[in-house]
Amino acid sequence: MPAHRIDALQYCNWSRQIFEEWRIGGLDAVHVTVGYHEDFAELVHELKHWDAQFREHGDLIMPGSSGRDVRKARSMGKTAVFFGVQNPAPIGSDLGMLAICHRLGLRFMQLTYNLQSLCGAGWQETEDSGLTRFGRQVVAEMNRLGMVIDLSHAGERTTLDAIEASARPVTVTHANPRWWRETYRNLPDTVIRALAASGGMLGFSLYPHHLSGGSECTLQSFCEMTARVAEVMGPEKLGIGSDLC
Repeated sequence: MPAHRIDALQYCNWSRQIFEEWRIGGLDAVHVTVGYHEDFAELVHELKHWDAQFREHGDLIMPGSSGRDVRKARSMGKTAVFFGVQNPAPIGSDLGMLAICHRLGLRFMQLTYNLQSLCGAGWQETEDSGLTRFGRQVVAEMNRLGMVIDLSHAGERTTLDAIEASARPVTVTHANPRWWRETYRNLPDTVIRALAASGGMLGFSLYPHHLSGGSECTLQSFCEMTARVAEVMGPEKLGIGSDLC
């Protein structure tokens, strides 16, 4: 059986046309962003919107909550949709809200989105003091629930701290190596090697600001980059997090 095709992160103006493109491309699963800075009430509103999407486009998409749903979606000719947020804002300062969000279908959460959060520092902060005490509690609770810890927008020290603190492998769902495109949003070698050593996963981003040459990036350049990273991490730990918008 061929490998499953999964996009580790997308955010779009969702429509039937996009869901049809997923099927044409043979995507078995997509991690969709349902929150950036939204609080819990706003997150629930977005999840309500997705309930309507599943009813209206149930011939193309289905909700996903585990690996079994990826396999089920493939067998049914559908794409499994997994929910994620790019900021811990929905839980506020209440650790117990993580279980509630998980019960509502949330499976991915970033510890910070660019700036400082209650969990740690984002890549845009001039000072990265690392994973906070609350952040360590969040990591432990996400491990317990089986949620995916995403560090795509975290600062270097916060990322390294989270990799060390987590009992499960973590992810950077959408980023590229910094040596290929010089931006602090991309990953330094220290993070790539720590991610590899911990069994973590890296999803390569197609977002222009993450690409060498921006929108003029060539397929050859992209493939050469992935081959070099594969030498460090191994191909089994690499994927695509298109960051498609």
